[in-house]
Amino acid sequence: MSRRRGLSVEEKRMKMMELFYEKELERVSHKEKGIPSMTVKDILMGLVSDGLVDSDKIGTSIYFWAFPSKAGQSRREKIGALESEISDLKSRLVDLEQTLEMARANKEKTVEREEALSALSENQSLLEELKSNLTHLKQHHPNRIRELSSQTETAIECANRWTGKASLLSHLVYPSDNIFQIIGWIKNRFGVDDAALVKQFHIPDNLDYIET
Repeated sequence: MSRRRGLSVEEKRMKMMELFYEKELERVSHKEKGIPSMTVKDILMGLVSDGLVDSDKIGTSIYFWAFPSKAGQSRREKIGALESEISDLKSRLVDLEQTLEMARANKEKTVEREEALSALSENQSLLEELKSNLTHLKQHHPNRIRELSSQTETAIECANRWTGKASLLSHLVYPSDNIFQIIGWIKNRFGVDDAALVKQFHIPDNLDYIET
């Protein structure tokens, strides 16, 4: 019986290289790892895409290889990339929140300003209306009329004393001037025009003596 010849170095290299062929990987994966042959190629391509296995086409064959540290390094790189992305997203989120707060503040200021301007306009209109009503009340309120009547009667008595009876008329050049002065005083004191006083108390236009 002849002794079996051992494999040469070149043969060993070739057989070991076959382990990295796609076809050989499919066979070994099914036999050694229990992975169905039909799914080996998809799983292998996924490992290549994830950077866990390297591949290269040499001639008509595709070779695959992986280093023990490859998976760890790939995971670290992926983790670093994710952490960097998370940091960028957090920074962007802060910027967006600040922009949103500024937009809200500007909107609130705009709304408050419009409300304030509207209220101011309403208050100004109300103020003018109240001023008009106050003037009307001063001129036409019964109590105000009675007060003016009393003041005017007193003024007439004074006028009679100043102008005197018929015997004193010869000493006065303009007997009605005092009455006009009194009317002017009442007008300035109570804010009523002289035409209203003349009409209200029936004072003649050509006056030299007033009966009480």
